[in-house]
Amino acid sequence: MGMTGELISVSDENIERMLKDPPQVYRVVCPDDPRAYEEARHEADKPSLLGRIFGRRPGLNSAVDLELTRNEGNSCFLDKAWHGLHYLLTGTAWKGKPPLNFILAGGRQVGRYVETYRVLTAAEVAAADEALGGLSDEELRNRFRPKDMLKQDIYPEIWNRNPADDDALGYLMEYAADLRKFLRTVAGHHLGLLVSIG
Repeated sequence: MGMTGELISVSDENIERMLKDPPQVYRVVCPDDPRAYEEARHEADKPSLLGRIFGRRPGLNSAVDLELTRNEGNSCFLDKAWHGLHYLLTGTAWKGKPPLNFILAGGRQVGRYVETYRVLTAAEVAAADEALGGLSDEELRNRFRPKDMLKQDIYPEIWNRNPADDDALGYLMEYAADLRKFLRTVAGHHLGLLVSIG
C-alpha cells in the first residue's frame, strides 16, 4: 500500500486537546474505530521503566474527550503525492520555509507515533492558504525537477518515468488542485488541520 497523506480539518480547541493528550489524535484519524483510541490510550497509560522500578504510574489524563463539531473531520486525501507536493512547495525533501512547509514541517508534532501527525492552527492554515494562492499552477509545474527529486529521495521515486506511460507531474498537479480547494475551505471555516502521514 505504501505511505499516504491526509489532511483533516480540526478546531484550535481540539488541536490543544491532542497536544495535551496525544491518544486523542485517533478520535480524528479514525473516528469510527474506538479500538484505535483505546489501544493508544492503553499504551500512553503504561508506566515508564523508571515508573515501574519506583512503583509510579502515570496519572490518567483528565483532558476533556475530543469531539468533532460542524466542519471538523473533513479530509483531503493526498495519496502518495504528499512528498512530491511538499517538494513543489518548498524545494526540499523535509524542511522548507513557512508557511509553504505545512505538509511535513509546519505546525507542531502530536505524540511519538510510527505515523507522523502534525497540527496547524487556524492562523497557520490561513497563512498556508494565502501563500499557496499566490503560486500559480505554472509556477508549481516549473518547480518539478525529476532528477533533483530522485536525488533527494522524494517518495515514491516515480518522477523520471516517461510521461506518456506515467504522468508523474500530472499526478502531482491533480492533488495540488485538491489541496488548494481544501485549504481554501478550511481557512474559510477558520479551522486548523491535522496532517497525517503513514
